[in-house]
Amino acid sequence: MVYLLLSLAIVTEVSATLLLKASNGWEKWWLGMASIFFYSLAGFFFAFVLKAMNVGLAYAVWSGVGIALVCIASVLFWQQKFDIYALSGVFMIFAGTMLITVKSSVVI
Repeated sequence: MVYLLLSLAIVTEVSATLLLKASNGWEKWWLGMASIFFYSLAGFFFAFVLKAMNVGLAYAVWSGVGIALVCIASVLFWQQKFDIYALSGVFMIFAGTMLITVKSSVVI
């Protein structure tokens, strides 16, 4: 259950970030407002995650997966370019997140 809530927190946070970019500096204010709603929703889900999971682990997974997903989405939606260093960094974030969740003894 905690990983489902963590997944929801990640998806809503990534959605909020993408909506904030889409708002174009609040020129499209309704997208900015939707972003605030999704950030709030992410915080709501994350608060329940923290009741059952170590805060360091939860934040590492949340931020790591979120960064990787936002980077991938920026390439898909806004045609932003990645070089080999950016791709390597995203891969290391993914690998580190997997290492923590699969092998670490601090996971619940």
